[in-house]
Amino acid sequence: MSINVTAKHVSVQTYSVIAVTISFVAVALILTGLVTRVVATMTHSATELDDARANHLTRTVVAELSEHLEGTTANNALSNDAYAAIGSHAAAEFAYKMWGKTSKDTPVYDGVVVSAPDGSIVSAYLKGQSFQPDTYFGYGFRRQVEAAAKPGQRPLVNFFKTKDGVSLVSSQAIQPSEISSTLPKLSTLSFYKELRPEMLDALADEHELDGLRLQAMPEPGLLSAPVKDMDGAEIAYFVWPSRAPGDALFRKVYPDVIAAGGILALFLAAVLLAGAAEAKRLRRSAETARFEADHDSLSGLLNRHGLLKELEQSDGAASASLYLIDLDRFKAVNDAWGHAVGDELIRIVATALRDCHPEIRAVARLGGDEFALVHVGSVGRHAIQSSILAIFIEPFRINGRTIEVGASIGVAPQTGSIPPLELLRRADMALYRAKENGKGQAIVYELELDRERQRIADLEDELRKAIDGGAIEPVFQPLVCASTEAIIGVEALARWRSPAGNISPEIFIPLAEKSGLIDALGIHMLRTSIVHAQNWSNLSLSVNVSPVQLCNPDFAGQVIAVLEEAGFDAKRLSLEITEGVLISNPEQARRSIDQLRHVGIKFALDDFGCGFASIGALRLFGFDRMKIDRSLVSGLGENPRGVDVLRATVALASALDIPVTAEGVENIQQAELLRETGCDQFQGYLLGKPMSADEISSKLSLENRAA
Repeated sequence: MSINVTAKHVSVQTYSVIAVTISFVAVALILTGLVTRVVATMTHSATELDDARANHLTRTVVAELSEHLEGTTANNALSNDAYAAIGSHAAAEFAYKMWGKTSKDTPVYDGVVVSAPDGSIVSAYLKGQSFQPDTYFGYGFRRQVEAAAKPGQRPLVNFFKTKDGVSLVSSQAIQPSEISSTLPKLSTLSFYKELRPEMLDALADEHELDGLRLQAMPEPGLLSAPVKDMDGAEIAYFVWPSRAPGDALFRKVYPDVIAAGGILALFLAAVLLAGAAEAKRLRRSAETARFEADHDSLSGLLNRHGLLKELEQSDGAASASLYLIDLDRFKAVNDAWGHAVGDELIRIVATALRDCHPEIRAVARLGGDEFALVHVGSVGRHAIQSSILAIFIEPFRINGRTIEVGASIGVAPQTGSIPPLELLRRADMALYRAKENGKGQAIVYELELDRERQRIADLEDELRKAIDGGAIEPVFQPLVCASTEAIIGVEALARWRSPAGNISPEIFIPLAEKSGLIDALGIHMLRTSIVHAQNWSNLSLSVNVSPVQLCNPDFAGQVIAVLEEAGFDAKRLSLEITEGVLISNPEQARRSIDQLRHVGIKFALDDFGCGFASIGALRLFGFDRMKIDRSLVSGLGENPRGVDVLRATVALASALDIPVTAEGVENIQQAELLRETGCDQFQGYLLGKPMSADEISSKLSLENRAA
């Protein structure tokens, strides 16, 4: 019996050894086959990659040739001297001395053609000798020249089939360095470079493209890249032999592959152990990835995804609330001290928020300077808000710098079973209101916020319809000469008379700026005001312009189009802008002002004295008129120093040679004082309230009869 047991035990061990051996051999064969396949794939891929590299380099060579010739063309065509000379009687002589003569021995180009605006040839030289470009390049050359003759057009570069082979031709209009779209059709400068064998040899040596040459058709067994003309037709081919690095690689590694197959079995156990270790590492990586998917890398807090998961877990907790915190003045920290200090501040705030109260279940960073807290507990919201705001009472100190930031808070209580995204939306709405109300405030979400948002959305829709339907109309307030009290101009003011009643400009103009309707509203007001002003040929027209409009790159073109459409004299139009545009985007504002002033439009600085305009800004923009704010006028009788402030303001304008209009003139005493200080133009209820176009016409008629 013991023998049978032993036999069975031996048999089992034998079968186990056989099974392990077979398995080992099978695994070894499979691995050998895989290695063989990998080597074959690598061999093939190496050749494919090298061929792809060669194709890419060929395109790079073509691009470099094109860019070099394009640069040469631009450097010569964009020249005040060349523009003046080609437009003179000595154009042909200038072209020969400047370009034609040097074509004989310069390596940059082989030939040059100068074409007149009508397409005729002014000068054409090939290696210093005169030639006929139409015969040499064909009809396509004239098409390229005609297309390139436009002002501001970049050089056009194309390949052309010639009787000598293939040439690369670059054409551009000869124009002054300060390009203007108003220039007439221009003369054209064309450089060309022939693709000669010696040039291709040099390029082949430089880019490791052995055997590169140009021929009419591709050749079997060789790599090729087509050369296309301006119509996309293939006129020639770059061809070169493949280096086939894969075959050389295979011959080199073949002995190693055989040796690796021999010792593969010895390393199988190590592979299995390494696999186990790798699996353990992958498990740790998976855990790390899961953590990173839910957490912010900078602060270590939950991110948006992690916050939503936390809110789902807190769903149903009646005492739960979501707090959104936005740092005030954080952008100024980044701008002043750099992002490294800003990042350190984020980490400090994250730690402080995490520890601000024991009932805070989760803290998240939603991006930038916005954080979120999930509170679950019995402590009231006021205590949590106070704990948050207390973090920002004292300034932060980072690397010896004292940094002050505040926080605005939006709170959304969990009532019932609100989905996480809806709870986040509510908190965001409350945060938006807190930031609107001022810095360092906390606002709790209530349904009235949604109702107000809907009212604003409805009002925005009504505003859009009112602009499209012409329901917003201008009224006009007279601008009066201070010495004669005669009306010399009017200012157009927008009025919206809706079916529900009159809506103040202080409501609908900011709404138009926020909703993107200010451009449409501004152009509508300008167009409508001009229609009425056509009846008052002796009056100037002033129209207010929003800073948002002036910062629109298309604004100047829109205004000019309206003037041309109405046939209105641009010199009668004055656009009034506030000081805010001088701060928000001075560069774009300056471009728009210069473009409009070029056609005769004047610019007035409105409400001067209530903002931050500097003397430097007044000099830079060169305003045609300054309108002092009504607060300076109304202060004449209320503040003993009001007259001194007014005199200083008018003296500043006089020093800069800017005439002054006084707004808000309501009584004779104010008018006398303003006249004494040097204001030459008045506007206010003393001289005329805002009135309709018909009322302005009637008032002008009365003035004329009185005169």
